[in-house]
Amino acid sequence: MLVGERMTKPVITITPDTPLQEALAQMRREKVRRFPIVDKRGKLIGIVSEKDLLNASPSDATTLSVWEVNYWLSKVTVEEIMTKDVITTCPDCPIEEAARTMADRKIGALPVLDNGKLVGIITETDLFKIFLELFGARKAGIRASVLVKDEPGKLFELTSAIRDLGGNIISFGTFMGDDPSTGRVTMKVENVTVEALNKALSPLVERIIDIRQVTAA
Repeated sequence: MLVGERMTKPVITITPDTPLQEALAQMRREKVRRFPIVDKRGKLIGIVSEKDLLNASPSDATTLSVWEVNYWLSKVTVEEIMTKDVITTCPDCPIEEAARTMADRKIGALPVLDNGKLVGIITETDLFKIFLELFGARKAGIRASVLVKDEPGKLFELTSAIRDLGGNIISFGTFMGDDPSTGRVTMKVENVTVEALNKALSPLVERIIDIRQVTAA
């Protein structure tokens, strides 16, 4: 899966001369939490988040009155508070690379550039939607999480056992185990019972961590 397949597009942008209060009002109307900022040629020059806008205020040491503060806020533009060193990604980048960058840099979104042109934005909300799909969160079935030896052929054994039961795998994911010698597998299966799946998987795994019936969202 690539960034271009899941990014939000077209992306809503603002210009650097947009007043702070206007940007915040537009953000709330559009129900987004950040705006890429472009110049008159459409070139990306910054990004501003809702948090940036809410935190923008005169110094705590100021002696301004409430009316003076409001006047000050009405004159401040996003250019004065935007992040100029923007971290970006590209449409052909793997989605997991974008997610890793966002997690490592502790940011909630990456503008997407194609040959220098802003074509979209990938956000934490887009990643959450992918997460739901990967786990089949909106489908009913038997959800099983098991600990297995990290060795060749183990996943084939698990999927073969489910096939022999007549089960259909809705989702299937692998994760780190208790130590380097093990891995955790979490799956959702339909057309089987909890009892039958438990019995089929138990001889093939180190431990059944959790197994349960889940309903569709």
